[in-house]
Amino acid sequence: MTLRLAFMGTPEFAAASLAEIAAAGHDVARVYTQPPRRRGRGQAEQKTPVHVLAEQFGIPVETPERFRDADVIANFQALDLDAAIVVAYGQILTQEALDAPRLGCLNLHASLLPRWRGAAPIQRAIMAGDERTGVQIMQMEAGLDTGPILLSETVAIHPNDTAGKLHDRLMAVGAQMWPRALAALERGSLEAVAQSDDGATYAKKITSEEARIDWSKPAGEVSDHIRGLSPFPGAWFELATEKGKVRVKVLFAEPERGDGEPGEVLDDGLLVACGRGAVRLTRLQREGKAAMDADDFLRGNAVSKGVVL
Repeated sequence: MTLRLAFMGTPEFAAASLAEIAAAGHDVARVYTQPPRRRGRGQAEQKTPVHVLAEQFGIPVETPERFRDADVIANFQALDLDAAIVVAYGQILTQEALDAPRLGCLNLHASLLPRWRGAAPIQRAIMAGDERTGVQIMQMEAGLDTGPILLSETVAIHPNDTAGKLHDRLMAVGAQMWPRALAALERGSLEAVAQSDDGATYAKKITSEEARIDWSKPAGEVSDHIRGLSPFPGAWFELATEKGKVRVKVLFAEPERGDGEPGEVLDDGLLVACGRGAVRLTRLQREGKAAMDADDFLRGNAVSKGVVL
């Protein structure tokens, strides 16, 4: 027996789940994703990763600007679905939409709820110095990531993990959970465990100003901040040049011993003092340039001992 499903998702993280669900033989009647957007230097219109993959599978795709519009909801209800699968879709579903599938809507979330509800759970977990996170499938309800948990996998956060590395690991683990979850859903054997609000934290979107490196924090926190924002949007500082200040992203840094004024460069190898200890900047990206290792960066950018960033 197979389930009749709709899939709702947008980025690469969601495309991996769609691939696993389709491979398991379920009837994906419709894919919903964000509309194509103009991107890049040429401003060419680009379809989302989920859109591209759905077309490869031959699945009809819908790209509504507003899923809450009455005609969109009516068409969704008419699909006569067993369930809807939601992975990083980027739109809020109304209660009317949540109630349309016979078995409701299931969502994949990249944290161990109720910790890090919201938009940026992978980045926030690393930035906060968490030692573990996970991927969970929940039954969706009107609240933000508040629904009961149906399936869960825990994933360790390693000291050298960036948000990019952790994203890829969680993407793979999460995608592989769907065949098990949907098989259990068919059998009626998925056990829902209610969330508590105790210890709930919220993973709000990262702002550009928040991404700026605060050298007054301890070296471990500065390193976590950098790793949690690498490769995107990138933790940054300003570097003074002959043509004025330029923004430089730091994509990786390692805590080391060192003492000086916060932001002071302590040697000729990009060791930077923090509020306590120091960090060695090992991979950087100047605004408008490619990412490079520290040695290559220093060949084209003078950052000498004693400079305060």
